[in-house]
Amino acid sequence: MTSPTAPAPDRPTARYILLLLLVGVIGGVFSGALGVGGGIVMVPLMLGLLGFDQRRAAATSLAAIVLSSISGTITYFVAGHTDVAAGLLIGAGGVVGSLIGTRLLKVLPIPVLRWGFIALLLVIAVRMFLVEPERGAELEFSVPLAIGLVVTGVVMGVLAGMFGIGGGVLIVPILIAVFGVSDLVAKGTSLLAMIPVSISGSIANVRNRLLRPLDGLVIGAAALVASFGGAQIAFLLPPWLSSLIFGIFVLATAIQLTIRAIRQQRAAKNGDAT
Repeated sequence: MTSPTAPAPDRPTARYILLLLLVGVIGGVFSGALGVGGGIVMVPLMLGLLGFDQRRAAATSLAAIVLSSISGTITYFVAGHTDVAAGLLIGAGGVVGSLIGTRLLKVLPIPVLRWGFIALLLVIAVRMFLVEPERGAELEFSVPLAIGLVVTGVVMGVLAGMFGIGGGVLIVPILIAVFGVSDLVAKGTSLLAMIPVSISGSIANVRNRLLRPLDGLVIGAAALVASFGGAQIAFLLPPWLSSLIFGIFVLATAIQLTIRAIRQQRAAKNGDAT
């Protein structure tokens, strides 16, 4: 049985702190520019640069997302690009969904879940390439809409719990393609929705001893500062270019997960053969 956490220096060195800051800056720029938590970028960086194992990287990323999501939300809200009611509804569903997702992770076949999520990302990427959002489009509140937003949050939370990936990569394209909102409103609302999900998940990770708070704080602080610049980049991009970049980002995510899935399958086969 492996240890739940990867080795980390008892007294962080200057190089270790600098690498944490680098991960946070890169993740923060992506968070602000694309309306995602940044975890899809930070997790691979922590695996490669810091030598974290998958559990520690995912837990640390989730903690960092708390700060980057808060700062990104403030930036979009001040600019008038956040639907608070929608964000809270999605966030509420996301908290419930994350609890369901972590339980499903223990009982459902991982390969089925993994390839299903990859297929979903490919569909989202294609949709983003084909749909150009209307800048200025807003949600008109209704009971069916509220139910749809909560369900979206639950699905986002379930996937986050099962795959350790922030929900922005799913929420933003759904808000644009299904609910028809502006790309900027989708990003601001997505960041708001991720705040309660990342907080609840981080509390659970600390209790499970998967997270060293100092690492998450350092990365999160760097991501917080960098996300403001990322948001300014988003404001300058025309809608069609924003959709194109996000589509490429989602496609790259799907490719990354596919490579990881193939490697894990090969490792499992090699383990069975020994």
